[in-house]
Amino acid sequence: MPKQQREPVVRMPVKVRYHECDQQGIVFNAHYLAYVDMASFEFCKVLFGSHTNLIEQGIDMVVAESNLRYLRPCRFEDELVVALTVDHVGNTSMVLGVRIERGDELVVEGSNRYVWVGTADHRPTVPAEQVRKALLAAQGER
Repeated sequence: MPKQQREPVVRMPVKVRYHECDQQGIVFNAHYLAYVDMASFEFCKVLFGSHTNLIEQGIDMVVAESNLRYLRPCRFEDELVVALTVDHVGNTSMVLGVRIERGDELVVEGSNRYVWVGTADHRPTVPAEQVRKALLAAQGER
């Protein structure tokens, strides 16, 4: 069953660098997770002003699970766009949908599940209400 398409919170351009390619001349799989990580900081800027704003509130987000499906190979100097959507908002976690595109072509899709943790103890915690509201609004809920 196809996943419902949500409006991306962020669309971050990335140009593949030479050192990100393996001996086969394609992007090594782990670099796609690095692209998603970079986009997650842009996500924080859009929704919360910055990642630092979250830290100052005593919360942080850590990756608990990643799932990527590689559909097409990417190569040196390909111009990609990493799009992140809010797919689920839980009490102490959220799931961001991941789409990486090259032009109109979908090359990678998947998700990252993040858990909210307290900065003092790194234990799961409930984020502030304004954080939750911003996530729900980005997900398309009130």
